[in-house]
Order: sequence, then C-alpha cells, then structure tokens
Amino acid sequence: MLNAVKIEALAASIREQGVDVFLIGTSSDLEYVSGLALHECERFKGLFVTSTGQTFCIVPHLYLQEFKAGMPENTPLYVWEDQDWFFSSLAKAFKEQGIGPGAKLAVNDSIRAVDAIEIAERQKVTLVNGWHFLDAMRARKDPHEVDCMRRAGQIADEALAELLSFIRPGRTEREIKRRLLDLMEAHGADGVSFSPIVARGANAAMPHYNREDGVVKDHDTVLIDFGCRYRGYCSDTTRTLFVGEPTGEEGHLYEIVLQSQKAGEAAVRPGRAAQDVDRIARKVIEEAGYGAYFNNRLGHGIGLAVHETPYIMEGNEEPLEKGMTFSIEPGIYIPEKIGIRIENIVLVTAEGCQSMSSFPREVVNVLDFK
Repeated sequence: MLNAVKIEALAASIREQGVDVFLIGTSSDLEYVSGLALHECERFKGLFVTSTGQTFCIVPHLYLQEFKAGMPENTPLYVWEDQDWFFSSLAKAFKEQGIGPGAKLAVNDSIRAVDAIEIAERQKVTLVNGWHFLDAMRARKDPHEVDCMRRAGQIADEALAELLSFIRPGRTEREIKRRLLDLMEAHGADGVSFSPIVARGANAAMPHYNREDGVVKDHDTVLIDFGCRYRGYCSDTTRTLFVGEPTGEEGHLYEIVLQSQKAGEAAVRPGRAAQDVDRIARKVIEEAGYGAYFNNRLGHGIGLAVHETPYIMEGNEEPLEKGMTFSIEPGIYIPEKIGIRIENIVLVTAEGCQSMSSFPREVVNVLDFK
C-alpha cells in the first residue's frame, strides 16, 4: 500500500528542487513507495506525486487490479485501453490535477524516453531528470528492510553451503547455476537478485562473465556471484571456491583479496567518505603488486535494487551513514588465467559495520564436503 510518510517526504524533496510533479514508472522506486512490484512491459503506467503531496495514477486496464490494491481508495486512477493508448487519459489527468503548460515534470529512470518525449510535447511541460530523487531515502534502511536483507543473506548462505558437495570435476557451470537456483528457492527465496554468475578457472577473469558452458576440472577454481530476494529485498554474495587444494600462487592471490576485503569492512564507519573505503581496500592489492588487475569499484549499494546508492568508489565523497547497506567486493582478475573475488554485503552501524553474510571467507575446498 502507498506509504504516506514516504510520499510526504518525497513531496518535500520535490518542492525543494523546484519541481511540480514527479512521475515514477515500474521500478524499485515504485515498489519502495507503494509496495507495487509490477511486470514490466511496453504499456505506459505510473504514479504521479505532486509538490503538494497529492497522488494520481495513469493505468492500463490490464493493471487496474494491482493499482487498486496498492493505492488508497481515494487515489484518482486514469484508466486507458489498449486500443486507445494513454494520451487521452494523460490529457484528462493533467487537466483535472491542474498541471498546465510550463510545469516541471521529473521522471525516474524507468520511464521510456519515447513516452517522456510524448508527454512533454503533448502537455507542453518541461522534463527534469528525477533519477536520484529517492536515493537519499532509499539509502538508509529501516529495521524492517534490514531484517528482510538479513534473511535474504541467510538464505543465500544456506544455499551455497548445500551446493558445495555438488561442485565436482565434470560439472558444467550451467548445472551448478541451475542447482543453486533450486536451492535458493528451496530455502525460502522469493526470487533472484540477478542471474547468478558461475565461472570456472580463467572464465572468472571476466568479472561479469555471462556464459555457462565451462566444465569444472581437477584442481580448478569456481567463482560464484549470486543473490536472492526476500520480500523484495536483495542479497549479493561472491565466493571463489577451490576444487582441491589451491596451488601456491592461487593461495597467495586469494590471501591478498581476502585481506583487501577485510580491510574494506574494517574501514566502514559513519562519516567516512565512500571513496576512502575504496582507497583503503584497494591499497592492499596495489601494494601487493596487483593493482592493475583490480579494475572495478569496490562496492555498490543494495536494497530493493541490487545496484543502488551509495557507490563505494573513487570520486564519491558522500559520507557513509548508519543504516546504509552496500557490498565490499575486491577482486584480482588476470586475463586468460584466473579471477578471484570475495564479496559481502555490509550494514553501517553506529560503530562500524556488520556483514549480512556468515559464509566463511577463508579458503574452501569443495572436495572436503560430501
């Protein structure tokens, strides 16, 4: 149901930025303020929030039941049919809600460019980028959100622990991925945060590897980056596992990444700039001589979306605040040779941070698990 407190805070933000109305399409933003998690399609639909805190919706008939369930009974719903498209309902809504030519209309990042252009041209309004309008509110998680994220992390931990005995020489990346998906569902996940990455050996040198045809070998490495959803909220975990005991070089690289990850977590505290956490963790890898092989930001915020503010990276001077949740995920990626990443989601506390995952970070040999 539409959250009145969040809408009031959003309206105040809209006023401060000199915007008349904010349009939120199907997205995690919409889910955040209303609980509506809708199927994405080409049909225009959205929640409009005015600077005075009034709300109304433009809704395709196909989604009328969902909007009726998610909005207060007195919320104006302007319904359109497939054969008519949404333009006449849009004109009626703007006329009745007093949104005239010259008004400033902010749109979030889920509104299609073609629809935003049509709205601006037909209603003679000025478009404003509303991509970050909800960032500050969403970045600080309340106790309910934290509980959901803890449970999502716990489910992921349980699924990965059960998966270990399944990872064996001869298994394909695809087989391991499918088994992991089944295990997350069996342990209570509502869905996945993203399509899992399962990358053996040199495949893991591509941080966002997206194939599934690799075959696990004797004395191999298997990087697994995955997460699940619980009541809409995401987890995100990466572990690099060993099929047999690691070689001396593998063990050395793994220890460097582990110390970087631990340094990143230890650096988190309220008031510290996000970029400083990146610098502290990155320094461990750079001083070990592998800085050129750590080629991505240290972390990203997470919540209803798997990637949201704050971003833990160079150039982000935003001070961390209690209640923020984000990843600490350093890695070493040597092309055509090996990739190692260790990732935890952490919650900023008054004193530092707490990890949302309890799965071991130390070396795990899957052959030790029957």
